[in-house]
Amino acid sequence: MEDYDLELERAIKEIRKNNHKSVCIQLPDGLKLRATEIADYIEKNTNARVVIWLESCFGACDILPIDVDLLIQWGHSEWEK
Repeated sequence: MEDYDLELERAIKEIRKNNHKSVCIQLPDGLKLRATEIADYIEKNTNARVVIWLESCFGACDILPIDVDLLIQWGHSEWEK
């Protein structure tokens, strides 16, 4: 993924550790063109089914109207670890 560190290996580790079967990925507009590439990578490396949320995302307060085991939301700001 070009200039971005999406921490996909961290996501894979979390999915495997908790045996998540359904995952939703939510991306900012600038990364939506890579959504299928990201979803394919996650599905290839886990047993999870990935749903891509393409609606607008204005932050952590956006609640998904779908039922999934895990939501992975990428944003523009780095979070402290």
